[in-house]
Amino acid sequence: MKIKLGLAQLSCSVGDVEGNCARFEEYARRAAEAGCDVVLFPEMTDTGYDMAVIRDKASPWSGTPFHSARRAAMAAGIHLLCGLSERQGKDIFNSLAVFSPDGELLGRYRKSHLLNAAPVFEGRCFTAGGGLAAVAVNGMTWGLSICYDLRFPELYRALALEGAEILVNCSAWPLVRREHWDILSRARAVENQAWFVGINRVGADGDCRFCGLSRIVSPEGKVIAEADSEKEELLIGDIDREAIFRFRDRLPAMASRRPDLYGNPGAEAGRRF
Repeated sequence: MKIKLGLAQLSCSVGDVEGNCARFEEYARRAAEAGCDVVLFPEMTDTGYDMAVIRDKASPWSGTPFHSARRAAMAAGIHLLCGLSERQGKDIFNSLAVFSPDGELLGRYRKSHLLNAAPVFEGRCFTAGGGLAAVAVNGMTWGLSICYDLRFPELYRALALEGAEILVNCSAWPLVRREHWDILSRARAVENQAWFVGINRVGADGDCRFCGLSRIVSPEGKVIAEADSEKEELLIGDIDREAIFRFRDRLPAMASRRPDLYGNPGAEAGRRF
């Protein structure tokens, strides 16, 4: 089984929710015309990545971002994954939503790990999510994550133990830590013998410049498709499910695990949202 992906590497306009959300339809249409089964968008596509702006502009699920993404998926007839703000009462979540070609919300993930270091301090804006999310899309299980989550291998191992075959990270990864994006994305694929899909931003929001390099990484850690470090583009690449099984058959590393020594990070993996 093969799945064709379109990764919409964007430069967002901070605070222009209407303008940013208009990009959903544009890139979903382009991805569908290219024969893609799924199109993916970066972290906080709706607001841009600025904590003060997010506090002011974050939307509830009944707002423009949710409905724009949903309509784009339906208009293009494609699965769509996108990073959105989510306001719920007094809380704001950094969320990732998954829509079917029929516009159904198949799954939602709220960012688990919040970066609390200068100059960002996400904890002053966001509430951390409380569970994992694995979603069935096109016959494969997708494990969801957002940006800073990439530094926490326990999350990805829990998703892999739950059956995730594709590990997705929607990000606004900064240029200053470009090398970490390369190393960690390949490590998450290799250690879990699964595909890794990282969709990142380009451009800058205030003083934070992003490194692009959206990519698809094979279970063996090979970057099979990668976007530019500076330009907006729709990166297209294929995922072959059989590559997972071939690698796991040659090197059955997961079967060699010793949870009796270090615990089982997947013990509560059944929790959602």
